[in-house]
Amino acid sequence: MSSSHAVPGSSPIAEAAPLSLCAREPHVPADRLVAEMVPPPRFDSVRFDTYVPDPNQPSQTEAVRVLSDFAAGLGGAHAMGAGKRKWFGRKAAAAPSGPRGVYLDGGYGVGKTHLLASLWHATPAAPSLKAFGTFVELTNLVGALGFQQTVRTLSGHRLLCIDEFELDDPGDTVLVSSLLSRLVEEGVALAATSNTLPGKLGEGRFAAADFLREIQGLSAHFRPLRIDGEDYRHRGLPEAPAPFSDEQVTRAAYATPGASLDDFPALLDHLARVHPSRYGALTDGLKAVCLTEVRAVPDQSTALRLVVLADRLYDREVPVLAAGLPFDRLFSEEMLNGGYRKKYFRAISRLTALARDAKGLVAQ
Repeated sequence: MSSSHAVPGSSPIAEAAPLSLCAREPHVPADRLVAEMVPPPRFDSVRFDTYVPDPNQPSQTEAVRVLSDFAAGLGGAHAMGAGKRKWFGRKAAAAPSGPRGVYLDGGYGVGKTHLLASLWHATPAAPSLKAFGTFVELTNLVGALGFQQTVRTLSGHRLLCIDEFELDDPGDTVLVSSLLSRLVEEGVALAATSNTLPGKLGEGRFAAADFLREIQGLSAHFRPLRIDGEDYRHRGLPEAPAPFSDEQVTRAAYATPGASLDDFPALLDHLARVHPSRYGALTDGLKAVCLTEVRAVPDQSTALRLVVLADRLYDREVPVLAAGLPFDRLFSEEMLNGGYRKKYFRAISRLTALARDAKGLVAQ
């Protein structure tokens, strides 16, 4: 593993050996899973008024308006009691007669997570009455607590926000359909983001037609809100930086306090031994991730694990310095044209943004 290699010419006094992701095997207790169901660090300070709509995409401005009204409506009698019906200087909206949920549909990089986190922040309820997590984190919460305890834990919430909502297998479809149905019965409002319309979830991944009832049941909980636009991470920015050499990355890792250093193939092997729900804990305390020998991802299972890691690194604003293959060549053409293509494009977009953030780690 690269992190155990000495660096020729390095100073043992000035430069400490970097950390290693491959040496970490985090175990996350159930109470931490619940406590961490809040917007991640990157989205901790976002609000509706910090979202900058593209003037050429009116759906983005409309999304801010709809979600602001949705948040205000959650401060009504159902959430706060009949005596506290005014928020933002006006009477709260009545409980909706249709789906008690909103579903943000759009391509990667149009700001869906920003808007979802803004909704969480704008909803007039205590943080303990609001939950925010990715789809993977939600399904893992059920695995850690059990179905009935998860229902009890979340049923008192005013709002459940689910980021990156995508159904990858039939088990998840049945599980999430049952969970959300129970929570809606308890009066919990729902909000979700995805790159796939609710009625199309699971397409290209498994025999979705066999689970049409569950998928239609999920769809019935939401009203879709389309958000058009191009990836803001590349809007007016230069192309992704070219990868550095293994030596440059290794030197930067030794010179950067709190950086990790791993060979990319070894890291991919390690990810197979750590549950994706623990990838956030895997990155605890890291100031940068340095990778040598980056190469094409060999298969779809490995690729999907890498997508989850990329999401957690992006959420936590951890720069990624890499040597080897450019990030836009990680996934094969077959992957980029398959059922998970939107996940892979999101990962490329986010890793590219993190690579830009890491350029300053290399001495010029």
